[in-house]
Formats: sequence, C-alpha cells, structure tokens
Amino acid sequence: MITCLAIDDEPLALQQLVAYISKVPFLQLAAQCQSAVEARAFLEHDTVDAIFCDINMPDLNGMDFVKSLAVPPLVVFTTAYSEYAVEGFRVNAVDYLLKPFGLQDFQRAASRLKERLSESAPVDSDDTLFLKTDYRIVKVSIPDIRYVEAMSEYLKVWIQGEAKPIITLLSMKKMEERLPDYFMRIHRSYIINLTMIQEVNKNRVIMDADTYLPIGDMYKEAFQAYLDTKFLGK
Repeated sequence: MITCLAIDDEPLALQQLVAYISKVPFLQLAAQCQSAVEARAFLEHDTVDAIFCDINMPDLNGMDFVKSLAVPPLVVFTTAYSEYAVEGFRVNAVDYLLKPFGLQDFQRAASRLKERLSESAPVDSDDTLFLKTDYRIVKVSIPDIRYVEAMSEYLKVWIQGEAKPIITLLSMKKMEERLPDYFMRIHRSYIINLTMIQEVNKNRVIMDADTYLPIGDMYKEAFQAYLDTKFLGK
C-alpha cells in the first residue's frame, strides 16, 4: 500500500481528493490537511510515501512547502493554474493535475506514483511467504501464486501447477499488503497475479480455460487504468 497525504485549502477540493484516493486500491490515506502548515506539522511526527498537494494556498504555498522538506515524499501537485506546471517538474514532481480533473486523470497519476516507488524500492530477494494450513506451515513461492480467493474468514491460495488450493485463516487485507505490485485486487473476493492473465473479456478476467474471475464495480476503474498502461493499439 502507498500511504499518502491529501492537502488542499478548499474544503470541496479536499473532499474530492480524499474520495478519489479511496477509489484506488493501492492508496491508503494517512491524513488530510487544509494547509501546508498543517501538513508540515503532521510530517514532523509521521511519514508517508506520497502527497497530493495543491499549490496555490495561503501562508505557505504547495511548491515552497515541498522545497522546505528535507526528504520530501513523492509529490503529485494539484492546481487550477497551468503556469505552475514547469516549476512543478523542476522539484521532481511525479505528476501535475490541472483542476478540474476527473477520476481517470487521478488514477493515471496514482499509477505513476506506483511505478516511481517500484523503481526506487530495493530489490527484495526473498520472494517467498509461509502459510499455515491445517496443522502444517507451507512455504509458497510468491511468483507461483495465480490468484487468491476469499472464502468467509479463510483464503484459498491457488498455486501454479497445483490442482487444489492452500486454505489458510487470513484476511484479504493482510494478504494484499504482503503481495508485491504485480498482484491486484479486482473484486472483494479476488486478488490476481497480473502476469498470469490470459484474457480480459468484458467484466471477467480469464486466467485459464477453466478460471473466469469477475471484476467488481469498485475495482473496475483501477484495473482499467492498469490495462491502459499495457495496451497497444487504437
């Protein structure tokens, strides 16, 4: 999950920003602030991976706020003034959203954040996890996980080459937090390995000839944003 801070002095704009963050499965709102001064006070005691920050704010504008941070998080600027765009990229902003922007524009910016964090993240050579099933603890290679299916309080973890899933007592949230970026939640009951998708057909993801998984409404836009980054054609 990417923890983020939303900053805007306009209450309605801040409310929209918070709503958009809630619609992106890999973003988690740490706090919302109505001024850069308030945000700076928050960051003195807490850390976040990214900030969505308005530029034109009283007392301390967003650009000066970011420049004042010794180790700034990744930044997406939001503003109604296009003349700030060049200066925004001079401070290495990941993206620049010109108000009014829609959910699709926001999701593109969020995807760029995710890509930037993936590029800067240290390589984790430990690509395994351990799952408790029955009275055993089983070692699982993460790249071999095809998809995860929620079943009441349990999860079914489907592994490449295995006919039966591993059934473990675990929440979807915990599993989602542990899996790397090439996994995505597409439904309240399914997390899939994006590298193992064979086909996307309307509201279904086809993993193989026998496995058709539904795409939930609240995950549809984020999944489409991912597809847009990979799509070639008209």
